[in-house]
Amino acid sequence: MEGAVEKLTKTRKSWRLRLVAVGVFFMAMAGWILPVAAEPARHEVLVISKVSMDPKKHYRYLKPMVDYAAERMKDLGIKEGRVLMAKDNAQMIQFIRQGRVDWVTEPPFSAVLFEEATGAEFLLDKWKKGVPVYHSVLLTRKGSGIRSLKDLVGKVIAFEDPGSTSSYFVPSYMLLKAGHKMVELGSVRERPPADAVGYVFAGQEINVSMWTYKGLVDAGALSNLDMEDDDDVPVSIRGDLEVFHRSGNFLRSVEMVRPDLPASLKKRLREILLASDKDPAAAEVLRAYEKTVKFEEFDKEDIESLKEVREIIRYMKKRGMTP
Repeated sequence: MEGAVEKLTKTRKSWRLRLVAVGVFFMAMAGWILPVAAEPARHEVLVISKVSMDPKKHYRYLKPMVDYAAERMKDLGIKEGRVLMAKDNAQMIQFIRQGRVDWVTEPPFSAVLFEEATGAEFLLDKWKKGVPVYHSVLLTRKGSGIRSLKDLVGKVIAFEDPGSTSSYFVPSYMLLKAGHKMVELGSVRERPPADAVGYVFAGQEINVSMWTYKGLVDAGALSNLDMEDDDDVPVSIRGDLEVFHRSGNFLRSVEMVRPDLPASLKKRLREILLASDKDPAAAEVLRAYEKTVKFEEFDKEDIESLKEVREIIRYMKKRGMTP
C-alpha cells in the first residue's frame, strides 16, 4: 500500500512539474518572462530623448551625443547610451513621468511644457546650429498679395508640427494676439471660414517651404535659420519666397533632465556638456548634434526669455492651442 501511495505521489509531482514547465514556456512565448540578463539594469543606461515626427533623422543626431556622454559616466555605473523618441509632447510627458528618459533636448516652448507637467529640470542652454537665439518668420510666395498678418484672414498657413517653437507656438501667438480666429484644417484642400485663419501641419520644414512655393498654402512659418538652410528652403525656390513678418528672439534650444535623475549623473552631465566645445574628441559629436557649437549656463536674459515663453504658453492654453 505504501508503495502505491509513494508511486501516486511521484506521479502527481511529475505532472505538476510538467504543467509548470508548459506554463513557463507559454509565458515566455507571450513575452511575460524576460530572458535573464537580457537587459542591463535601468540605472546603467543613459537615455536621451526628443519629440520627433522623423525618428530616423533625429536618431542620427542623438546617438553620437548620448554615447559620448555615457562613455564619460562609466565610473558612475553607466554602461551605455540609448535613444528613445517620443511621437508627441504627450508621450514625452509620459516618458518623463515614468522615468524612461533621463535627458531631453527640445526648443524652449516644449521644454517649459515638460517642466510644468512633470517637474523636469532645465540643465543648460544649447547653441543649436551655432546660435543661442532665433526667431520666427512668416513667408509667402512673391506676388501673393500678403503683406501683413491681417492679410491672412480667410487664408491657410502651414506650420511644421504642434511642438515647434518657431513654426507653431510663436506664429500662433502672434496671430491670436492680433485678434485672429484660428482653425485647424484636415488637409491643404480644405478652406477656413472667411473670418478665420486656417492652419495645417506639414511635418517638416522642407514641406512648409515647398507647399508655400507651390501655392498649396498661402503662407508658411519657419525660423530665420531655416530660411538660410538649403535643406529646408532650397536655393532653387528661395528667390520666389519673401518674409512678411518676424517675431522677437527666443532661446534656440535647451537641455533638460528628469526631476529624479540622481544628482551625481546630473552634475556629471552638466560638466561633460559645458566642457565639450573644448574637447577635440567631441568635434564630430557636436556637429552631428544639430551643429551645436557649445552649451552654456542660463544667464539673466535667458531667464527673462523663458519667463516670456511661460506667459505665451498660458495665453495659448486659455485658447486651447497648446497640445
